[in-house]
Amino acid sequence: MPQSLRLGVLTGGGDCPGLNALIRGVVKRGVHEFGHEFVGIENGYMGLVEPELTRPLTEEDTRGILPKGGTILGTSNKANPFEYAVQENGKWVEKDLSDEVLRHAAELKLDGLIAIGGDGTLTIGHKLAQKGLKVVGCPKTIDNDLSGTDQTFGFDTARGICTEAIDRLHSTAEAHDRVMVVEIMGRHAGFLTLDSGIAGGADVILIPEIPYKVESIVEKIRRRGRRKRSFSIIAIAEGAYPAGGNVAVAEKAEDIPGRGVVRLGGAGKVCADLLAHHIEAEIRVTVLGHLQRGGTPSAADRVLATLYGCKVLDLVRDGQWDHMVALRNGKIVTAPLSESRKERRVDPSGETVRFAKSMGISFGD
Repeated sequence: MPQSLRLGVLTGGGDCPGLNALIRGVVKRGVHEFGHEFVGIENGYMGLVEPELTRPLTEEDTRGILPKGGTILGTSNKANPFEYAVQENGKWVEKDLSDEVLRHAAELKLDGLIAIGGDGTLTIGHKLAQKGLKVVGCPKTIDNDLSGTDQTFGFDTARGICTEAIDRLHSTAEAHDRVMVVEIMGRHAGFLTLDSGIAGGADVILIPEIPYKVESIVEKIRRRGRRKRSFSIIAIAEGAYPAGGNVAVAEKAEDIPGRGVVRLGGAGKVCADLLAHHIEAEIRVTVLGHLQRGGTPSAADRVLATLYGCKVLDLVRDGQWDHMVALRNGKIVTAPLSESRKERRVDPSGETVRFAKSMGISFGD
């Protein structure tokens, strides 16, 4: 029988559908095939900085969690141990507490750590691995923008939710002759907006990779009017912006201790306000927000997350630390954690955009 180990499991960054399915896959295979013991690290890396946020993670804990969204371990996108926010003299300061993480991992007698998350979580895992902690990773994000894998779990579910939202807006848009602007998540990559926009029949799709011109959108709406189509649906990514302009920012990085990045928001309103100067139709903005992250994961995401959870134990078995699982060309493979960067982008000249344009969908360019 393979060597049994004591492994920590954490989920970091934003939540997404499929996290519980992955936890279940890890624990069930780990217990049945390897006899591993698991420790649940709560609230991302916060549970390794503050070790009271840990608990045993047993097969019993995974019963009934397959269809549940979120994560039974909790998560955090503000718990980077290399830039950990602490209060000193009434002010927030960032400190490098990575040595504390190593010490606490040793105190927990962990033989290794399974980190489940996006580029931030996995990049932290890579840095901890360079300091000597044995780490393997599983990539997730609804944005599908990690460079190390062809697809992340969570994307398929979010795409379906966004598509359904666009479907529902069609009827009310048509009833009131309105222009409906639907703001969808996607800071730098427009995969979610592109796919759901096509699937939901959006007339205009605006993504970060293609800065838009208001005049082009106005012309598309007017062309629809000449064809007796008195309503329009615009799907816009939160990171989309007008040519010569900037992305819409809801909160600056310096206003979020320990976060280190800006929080985007308002792209839909910016677009609507620009259009209002040129068209007479009523414009309404719908921000899907965290609806896209929650709820029951799709069958595809459950399967992919489960396969990731099972495959990551092969990395542990083979001593492939500082690596993650990935989907490439339809197969579950391994890749260095250092490849988990947010670098995948929609190709503006690719087939998906080209075919969408050939059907008359405007990208505002």
